[in-house]
Amino acid sequence: MLLEHLGVIGNCQFSALIERTGEVVWCCLPRFDSEPVFSTLLDTREGGKFVVGPADGEPGEQSYMDNTNILKTTFETRSGKFQVTDFAPRFEQYDRIFRPTQLIRIVEPIDGTPRIRVECEPRLGWPKALPVCLNGSNHVRFEGFESQLRLTTDIPLSYLNGQPFTLTGKRHLVLTWGAPVEEPLQPLSERFLSETQRYWQRWVKQCSIPPLYQDAVIRSALALKLHCFEDTGAIVAAMTTSIPEAPGSGRTWDYRYCWLRDAYYCLGAFRLLGQFEERESFSHYLLNIAGGASGFNLAPLYRIDGAPAPEEQILDAWPGFEGNGPVRVGNGAALHTQNDVFGEMVLSLVPIFLDDRFRFDRSKATVKLLEGLTRKAISVAGQPDAGIWEYRTEWKPQTFSSLMCWAAADRMGRVASLHDPGLEQEFRSAAKHIQDEIIAKAWSQGLGSFAASFGSRDLDASLLQMAHLRFLPLEDARLRSTIDGIRDGLSKDGWLFRYRLDDGFGPPAVAFIICTFWLVEALADTGRRADAKKVMEQVCSALSPLGLLSEDYESSTLRMYGNFPQAYSHVGLIRAAFAASPTWSEVS
Repeated sequence: MLLEHLGVIGNCQFSALIERTGEVVWCCLPRFDSEPVFSTLLDTREGGKFVVGPADGEPGEQSYMDNTNILKTTFETRSGKFQVTDFAPRFEQYDRIFRPTQLIRIVEPIDGTPRIRVECEPRLGWPKALPVCLNGSNHVRFEGFESQLRLTTDIPLSYLNGQPFTLTGKRHLVLTWGAPVEEPLQPLSERFLSETQRYWQRWVKQCSIPPLYQDAVIRSALALKLHCFEDTGAIVAAMTTSIPEAPGSGRTWDYRYCWLRDAYYCLGAFRLLGQFEERESFSHYLLNIAGGASGFNLAPLYRIDGAPAPEEQILDAWPGFEGNGPVRVGNGAALHTQNDVFGEMVLSLVPIFLDDRFRFDRSKATVKLLEGLTRKAISVAGQPDAGIWEYRTEWKPQTFSSLMCWAAADRMGRVASLHDPGLEQEFRSAAKHIQDEIIAKAWSQGLGSFAASFGSRDLDASLLQMAHLRFLPLEDARLRSTIDGIRDGLSKDGWLFRYRLDDGFGPPAVAFIICTFWLVEALADTGRRADAKKVMEQVCSALSPLGLLSEDYESSTLRMYGNFPQAYSHVGLIRAAFAASPTWSEVS
């Protein structure tokens, strides 16, 4: 199974990955961090599956309905041609967004008399136990889940065990968690399809996009939106767990939670797109978390309901993606100290106070949170931590962590100048102190670059963000030397690694996709737009046929690895595209 052959659907409540054979290979219900109902992504033999495909099992060709998250898979067989349309309903109803926990699959013949097969075999989560199946007149109820799971269809129930049959007309399958379908199936499915199509196309129309890389940006925007858990405002890092960063690496992590850092990057991308409701929702999520965190001691990640992330466990009975275990649930990084998080949370909230469009989002609670997080960032600057890369070795004072603490103090100084001038000098002085410490302790004359940690001689791709954050003037020789040093020292086949050092699992063997996008951004920011465009075009060539990205890229085999799709990577693409592209005024 290749990640390049997977499509994603969702509605900001749950998601599903669908292989080009017509099989749902991954779906957790009723939300991203729930146990999987369909799971052949991690166990091809005993994982649950939901197949609507040709009798011979041959793959089809996938595409999205233009500017939507509605997936179409077209199959051509010896007996005829047919198409499967997959989507999760999402649209406005009664002045609210309607996003039921429903997976709808519509199959229709296009030519001839195609033979197809349908097989729905869910599993009871991580134990992989089979539910009890109870047949109704036109539905199957699967017993044993926390809530009712039901498949309602106008296909004969006798054909739902994988037995091939001839498709003679359009048929509908609706898998529901909770409330079952009570309306006539065909008109409901068609109405939900039409309304969902209208919703997504209208959402895209409201997005800002750059003149170049339009298709890639639109698809990344749509994919990024699917990572938002609308109920609480959380944004998940990815929808999957345990897809390895590289074969045999042991680097298999559960990303189905809200990393505060990742959410900051997502909000920045949404801001470029001209979408702001995600920031408002995330602000409420952050206020809820901070309210339960004494002394602003935030963890790096939380469950999507704001509860602490579960303890990391290894599931021995699961073979993993392509047999590359271990399969993990929970994430040990929740226990880390990652000091950059405080800076990123400040930067997430600062636009509320600098952009008058958000003046109505300003509140005493938000002001208190912003000031508290900034002082927390100042207090931890320069202290050892696991950093952005979540090292599971000895912690050191990470330069990137101090960089983000500096950014918090610097931006808070700007906010204070507008809203509380009496505090401005406090934050300006703190920013200057942290900046001076970074320059004194992280600049490596031998490397000709800022180093990954104070006093080290290791390169770190995250420091490419010094340009975007304006840590130094863009013409500063040290900044440009750092960009060039990272590019030369961390690249392979034009792709950037995070770092080269042994992090406890050996040196990384594959490129980390967002790092190359950071390079694009840094080159563009420092006036090298033509160079930035060349790098951008190379990275875009690695997009899957559907325009999706995982976390990592193995340039020797031209394969993607890591959890999929990855919010980080799509954020990187959006930001890099805006940086490398001319503005509309330059081309129109």
